[in-house]
Amino acid sequence: MRKVLITGSNGFIGKNLAASLAHLEGVEVHGVDVECEQESLTELVVEADFIFHLAGVNRPQQVEEFAIGNTGSTEGVVAILKRHGRKTPLLISSSIQAAQDNPYGVSKRRAEEVVAAYGRDTGARVYLYRLPNVFGKWCRPNYNSAVATFCHNIANDLPIQVNDPSVVMNLVYVDDVVRAFAADLNGRLPAAEGFCKVEPVHTAQLGEIADMIGSFKRSREERSIPNLADQLSKKLYSTYLSFLPTDRFSYPLKMNVDDRGSFTEFIKTADRGQVSVNISRPGITKGNHWHHTKNEKFLVVSGEGVIRFRKVGTEEIIEYPVSGAKLEVVDIPTGYTHNISNIGANEMVTVMWCNELFDPERPDTYFETVECGA
Repeated sequence: MRKVLITGSNGFIGKNLAASLAHLEGVEVHGVDVECEQESLTELVVEADFIFHLAGVNRPQQVEEFAIGNTGSTEGVVAILKRHGRKTPLLISSSIQAAQDNPYGVSKRRAEEVVAAYGRDTGARVYLYRLPNVFGKWCRPNYNSAVATFCHNIANDLPIQVNDPSVVMNLVYVDDVVRAFAADLNGRLPAAEGFCKVEPVHTAQLGEIADMIGSFKRSREERSIPNLADQLSKKLYSTYLSFLPTDRFSYPLKMNVDDRGSFTEFIKTADRGQVSVNISRPGITKGNHWHHTKNEKFLVVSGEGVIRFRKVGTEEIIEYPVSGAKLEVVDIPTGYTHNISNIGANEMVTVMWCNELFDPERPDTYFETVECGA
């Protein structure tokens, strides 16, 4: 059983790392934060087989706290290791601000130097990360992350402030950070020169990020799904959902109800069509139309029915029995008039996908009964 120590385990990256490593077989995770007493810290450091040093200060009340919380805390961990003759692999999460000469940057740079010296003096593996902006679930809003603040405020109907939308941001996703850290734990060698890297790094303007997160809120109102083709939008969308207020996980749909049952649009996309839920009462037949270009997929998930087809201009009727007891997708080809009948004793529920959004100006739907002469 490998013992892993995470300093700063209650922080944003620390929480995500601890939650991920907890699922690894043969790994015992221990966490410490600023409240940890020296005796307990010493015991945990000495017993650790790998140390993730993530603890630090970035928003202190006094400027002197930068040196104490960043450089000082790192010196403390390294001093314990050296005093007990340990050569424990040590990973430190620093910041791109370490390249700056402000108090925060200087304190992070000196912490890096302490870890690098520990590696040279003892031969221990050391991993130095200068992270850009990190985003993801569990990040603290209105603190030092624009993404977290935008997600929190937009999800809670609060205003956001974008002073300069053209500012370019380099970002890494917390799951990618955790994945890189886990690879180091599992024996990946440190970077031969310089700093270890988290990939991919996403680059976008601040205004683009704010607009994208705003579109996520609107997508729920419009019953749509954002375009998640690129990795940044996919990761931002997951992050946004994690900031939803606990009483807003759900949102209502408009059910179009009549004496036959109901029809409800569930999901709409700009390029992948839409998904709807159709409920038919016993004995009800719906459809009896065909399309030139529009095509669909039907999936009966509850109840029992039959889907009938007839190629336009012919007389042969084709039947497909469908049932929630045996899930099976039925394609609705173009040029075939079709209907779906509930032949069971209970309501029949069908999930329907259509390749395009409904356009009332061009519905591409032509009435014609499946049964000739009906």
